[in-house]
Amino acid sequence: MIKSMTLVGLVLSISACSYNQAGEPLDESLLGASTRNNAAMMSGEDAYAIQLATRFAEEVPTTINFAFDDARLDGEARAVLDRQASWIKQFPEVRFRVYGHTDSVGSSSYNKRLGLRRARAAVNHLVSRGISRNRLEAMVSQGESQPLILTQQAERRNRRTVTEVSGFLKRHPTVLDGKYAQIIYRDYVASAVSSTTLTSDQALNTNLE
Repeated sequence: MIKSMTLVGLVLSISACSYNQAGEPLDESLLGASTRNNAAMMSGEDAYAIQLATRFAEEVPTTINFAFDDARLDGEARAVLDRQASWIKQFPEVRFRVYGHTDSVGSSSYNKRLGLRRARAAVNHLVSRGISRNRLEAMVSQGESQPLILTQQAERRNRRTVTEVSGFLKRHPTVLDGKYAQIIYRDYVASAVSSTTLTSDQALNTNLE
């Protein structure tokens, strides 16, 4: 009996201690914002990809929509894809993936094919704007499985494609050097991609005039 009580007391006294096991993450409430950000930056390539994906979503529209049972791009969709292409051109180390979606009208198998047609239409437009196809990973069709609006009716907001950052080109010099932060914080200039680009000699002559 005495031994049992002693054992119980020992267990209680140990459980009352606030020590963490070796290797257990620290309580983030004890860390400042800058410390948390630094820890996230050092956690690996995935963390960098997530940060860049967040930036992409904040700076350009990631979604285009389609007419019912259609995979053709209208003027609004082409304009959005043009903005995506301009952004993508300024980050040549980055890969992207396009997801196709549908509404719930029609069979699941048909909608799967329709979502893929929409994803391909978006990718083909990006390629036509100068994006290398090897930077656009295999398109993925979610069909009707991930609606934005829960309804069985025809819903335009569910008929969409979404472009997302999916990672980095493994053989790009910047990636090989591990300079992910330089990629993430590179300035994006909306007007940087234009129909005409001055050569260095032309720019020098312009500045001298």
